Amino acid sequence: MSGRDVVLARIRRALTDVPRSEAPDDVPVPRSYERAHVPDGETSDALVDLLAENLADYRALVHRTDADGLPTLLRRLLLEHGSETVLVPPGLPTWWLESADATRVHDRAASTPAELDAVDSVVTGCAVAIAETGTIVLDGGPDQGRRRITLIPDHHVCVVRVPDQVVASVPRALERLDPTRPLTWISGPSATSDIELDRVEGVHGPRTLEVVLLTE
Repeated sequence: MSGRDVVLARIRRALTDVPRSEAPDDVPVPRSYERAHVPDGETSDALVDLLAENLADYRALVHRTDADGLPTLLRRLLLEHGSETVLVPPGLPTWWLESADATRVHDRAASTPAELDAVDSVVTGCAVAIAETGTIVLDGGPDQGRRRITLIPDHHVCVVRVPDQVVASVPRALERLDPTRPLTWISGPSATSDIELDRVEGVHGPRTLEVVLLTE
């Protein structure tokens, strides 16, 4: 008997008391698990602080600013990275990069992976940020662009509007997200480890992730 046969046999035994006429939605499934692990009554400021702490723990570089300081900050981050080109999603607010000197590269369907790899940086917004896990979620919205533009360039600057886009937990993030959209979940810069636990960054995505917490 193969492993597959063993698994299927166990499933059949577990379903012996289920009527054949019963559909998956006929019996409600209890959802009594905790929806967040932060203390009750946690303020939005505390959630933003927790997000910043967990982002930094994942080796993301975290910055805070308001609307007046955002163009100057983005210009500085691109200059410090030595970026001469920056990839821009179609719906990115133009004023975000009004002070930047880097040449704009627009998100085009015809762009090849090699062309995207030649771009120095990409600047995007996000769909939601999760405080408990330090995770940024992109859904391909107008200020984020196609998934590949945040996976191929080596430097990603992601702007999170706080506190509106910050939630406590994954279940609360799922309530805001459309499961039919192309969701990308980012917890720090791309990294992997070999059998010797040697960490290598930039394997599956950007080597450097910078997150700007924008107070609106």
